[in-house]
Amino acid sequence: MIARAGRTTALLTTAALTRATMWALGTRAPGGRARWERKNHAGRPVGLYAAPATALAAAAGAARVRPAAGLAVAAAGLCGAYDDIAGAGDARRGFRAHLSALREGEVTSGAVKLLGISAAALAAGARLKERPVDRVLAGVVIAGAAHFVNLVDVRPGRAAGAVLAFGAPGLLRRGPGAELAATAMGAAAAVLPDDLGERVMVGDTGAHALGAALGTAIVTGTGRVGLTAHAAAVVAAAVWGDRVTAMARAAR
Repeated sequence: MIARAGRTTALLTTAALTRATMWALGTRAPGGRARWERKNHAGRPVGLYAAPATALAAAAGAARVRPAAGLAVAAAGLCGAYDDIAGAGDARRGFRAHLSALREGEVTSGAVKLLGISAAALAAGARLKERPVDRVLAGVVIAGAAHFVNLVDVRPGRAAGAVLAFGAPGLLRRGPGAELAATAMGAAAAVLPDDLGERVMVGDTGAHALGAALGTAIVTGTGRVGLTAHAAAVVAAAVWGDRVTAMARAAR
């Protein structure tokens, strides 16, 4: 009963904080509404209020459960925010493009995001796990989950829907892992209606934060076999996504 109450509290609290922050940003629009307006995949104007709202709520909720998890989520959100702002006009997509630019001496926003999230994920993994191998696997899962959720964020509701779908099994666990899953799901559920209605978008900021929150939920309470399986899955997803991106660029 206590464990169930913890999950419920985490979900509802994070959802409420996400909605409240979205409302506050939408009402005041710091810097003017034009700064918060973006075009979605269909060219329609949508608000970016859900991006920082999701990241802030997910980071705060995760930190309440595990400080290291909160730091990983916050770092993922910040790196995503940098890419949302600095990389808005950069047509390059995929790890290969950004790493190729890095080899040539150009530090793109995508490279900053890749390296920053990876470093934060490994640092979080070092705090969430005890054995060296498990720490590395945990870092891969957290960073990979952040990338995966951003990878599927190509249409309204995809990122939030993925977090709800993949986070639901975590609610069956006990302890911190279940609360972290509830935290990720609470933030995702809060933005889903407006995201599907094409009124807001989570952007790289929200997608990476949600993914990192989901990743910390997975690694907390998961043994080495589970960590290995999840690490293999997110690496495979990253490779597949990079190939799809490369093929799309070649077809243009």
